[in-house]
Amino acid sequence: MALNIVLFEPEIPNNTGNIGRLSLATGAHLHLVKPFGFEISDARLKRAGLDYWKHISLFVYESIEDFYKKNHGKEMVYFSSHGAKDHWSIDYKDDLFLIFGSESKGLPAHIVEDNINQVYKIPMYSPHIRSLNLANAVSVVIYEGLRSIL
Repeated sequence: MALNIVLFEPEIPNNTGNIGRLSLATGAHLHLVKPFGFEISDARLKRAGLDYWKHISLFVYESIEDFYKKNHGKEMVYFSSHGAKDHWSIDYKDDLFLIFGSESKGLPAHIVEDNINQVYKIPMYSPHIRSLNLANAVSVVIYEGLRSIL
């Protein structure tokens, strides 16, 4: 049993390193889609992931188009603060792809529009916040997925 964590164009190496560590802890596969805001060899990425990085089930794609080509036919859900449905309503299942956008821009607008029925949000109860930190958002979703499946 494994879920798939997908980061479209991640920008902050510490977030990606923490998410890599999280993917290993939860048995998830980590998919990183270029361009990145850092080098994959960045010391901050490695430091956040500690010495676990070599054990992570990691897939790297040259572009969003490359990602879709290689994962055609897979079931995918998307996360955006603009989603209409809460992450609790997802039908989590083995091999589901959980797709997150970059820290500063989120998912590209065309991705959200093309997949509007599969866009979910994590509820936030303060009008003073726009979004959660990416690593925190992935943590919330992946553990809800595991709770739901197991």
